[in-house]
Amino acid sequence: MASLEEIREGRLAKLQILKDKGINPYPAKVPRDFPIDFLKKNFEEHIKADNEVSVAGRVMALRGQGAILFAVLFDGTDKVQAIIKKDTLSEDDFKLFTETVDIGDFISVTGKAMLSKTGEQSIDTKVWTMAGKSLLPLPEKWHGLTDLDERFRKRYLDFLMNDELRDLMVKKSRFWDATREFMKNNGFLEVETPTLETTTGGAEATPFKTHHNDYDLDVYLRISIGELWQKRLMAGGFPKTFEIGRAYRNEGTSPDHAQEFTNMEFYWSFADYNDGMKLVREMYIEIAQSVFGTTKFTSRGHTFDLGEAWPEVDYTEEVKKQTGIDLNSATDTEIMDKLKELNVKFDGENRERLTDTLWKYCRKNISGPAFLVNHPALVAPLAKKNLGQETVQRFQPLIAGLEVGNGYSELNDPIDQKERFDTQRKLIEGGDTEAMMPDDEFVEMLEYGMPPTCGFGFGERLFAILADKPLRELQTFPLMRPRE
Repeated sequence: MASLEEIREGRLAKLQILKDKGINPYPAKVPRDFPIDFLKKNFEEHIKADNEVSVAGRVMALRGQGAILFAVLFDGTDKVQAIIKKDTLSEDDFKLFTETVDIGDFISVTGKAMLSKTGEQSIDTKVWTMAGKSLLPLPEKWHGLTDLDERFRKRYLDFLMNDELRDLMVKKSRFWDATREFMKNNGFLEVETPTLETTTGGAEATPFKTHHNDYDLDVYLRISIGELWQKRLMAGGFPKTFEIGRAYRNEGTSPDHAQEFTNMEFYWSFADYNDGMKLVREMYIEIAQSVFGTTKFTSRGHTFDLGEAWPEVDYTEEVKKQTGIDLNSATDTEIMDKLKELNVKFDGENRERLTDTLWKYCRKNISGPAFLVNHPALVAPLAKKNLGQETVQRFQPLIAGLEVGNGYSELNDPIDQKERFDTQRKLIEGGDTEAMMPDDEFVEMLEYGMPPTCGFGFGERLFAILADKPLRELQTFPLMRPRE
């Protein structure tokens, strides 16, 4: 078997043949009347018209010998077979094809639409043109790229050889189209908010830090989709807003964690978390039906139907039910002992982290769909408290053992908000890198007044669950450590 370098040398020689004949191997444009999928949808009409058509694509397969060759062309919309016959092309064109064309090359073919002897839709090629000579071979057809690192580094080849993955990327685009359409149909205004912030608000995560040269100021890439900014819009008189955009979190890499991802957040004035739960259930059902054509899924060992009723799961009651720990009375030591007993690793020994880690152990056993409610105030510093309780009006959709969204009756009491920011400040001072950064200007906005508001956000994790794929697999180009 020839080495990669030997293959490349052979293709460079073919490239030179084209150049020696005065042929540009990389022209700016080649004959192409329409995409291949359009041709195939109207194939009978083109056969009846008996006219010549031009299509172009990458050579994905090449077979035959002697006086007849068969090339399968793919242009990203569909595939079609080009028949290359010695008695149809000029002698020089046929010879040039056999001498210079490889699998992986881009070519244009012109000829009449016809059915082959086996009934395959084909082009009886009269003229062909090199559109882009490849110097390296495509992966072997049946095995493709099997090494995960190689697949992510050469994502273009992964997409080319993997029809299912390419289809998932199309579905992912439709997923966000369906989300945007749902929000607009429900009267929400699409907005844009800053991605560079002096304080990161709206979530608890370690941010990426950079420097603004002109202001000589350290700034952070946002970790939420403009939560504190969209709330300012509520104060500014906008009744319903949403944004779909990129968020950045300087956290670990795993199949279900990425440092850069797309989320959507909406804010709805004069609505509370009960209104939010109703709207979110409707949105998830509509997205599922629009993108996947069903509400029934099997994912990550769980089976669920989004069209069913969504019961409410009480945070504290569920933890007690699964672990025996009553979060209202248990000490930090008791929680740590239980986590050790359950063989659950935990970072940090502050109450918020311990509580959240214990809950994450419990959530994996819930298939859903359901809404997690009545969170302890400690784990939701931006949510409005239930009257007379230390729980908050927060809701999280639970599907396939994971939270796939996060919403609140938003806190609009400036005094309460300042106290909670002070608690977060103490966590940061204690070394918690994921605690929420206080934003004094946001508190000032609340003092001017913000209406009762429901806010909610979700991201690519929902798509990953519905597709039953790891989140990293669904990143178009996952971040990779450079090769040394």
